[in-house]
Amino acid sequence: MHDVLREIGATVAYGLVGIGLMALSYLAVEMTTPGRLGRQIWEERNRGAALLLSVRLLGMGAIVTVAIATSDDALGAGLADTAIFGVLGVLLTVLAFYLLDLVTPGRLGAILVDGSSVHPAGWVVAAADLAVSGVICGAVS
Repeated sequence: MHDVLREIGATVAYGLVGIGLMALSYLAVEMTTPGRLGRQIWEERNRGAALLLSVRLLGMGAIVTVAIATSDDALGAGLADTAIFGVLGVLLTVLAFYLLDLVTPGRLGAILVDGSSVHPAGWVVAAADLAVSGVICGAVS
């Protein structure tokens, strides 16, 4: 019974770290796009904003999953590794976004959330986010 309780505690701890990293990912998308992200997605039904956030959350979920799966048996070290790789994921996806912004005519964040349809550049950003997340997953494993 003690092992089950320990595993439940570890699951809750990893879950909280994962949720915290998802919140950080949300803030990163909020920071790189104009306007209120929540309003754009839930009230204005902005598909471009929804694509950006969805891909960022999926990428973060992959990073957290691989970090957990490859973590040490020691809970504290595993949580620290998961948090570190998750923060690196957020930072590197933001860096990739700004590098794409440099080669984009206009402001990439504004282009991506302008209107209800998904701008083709949204798919490029989505691919970059997933690629960066994949690289981090590979580095973690």
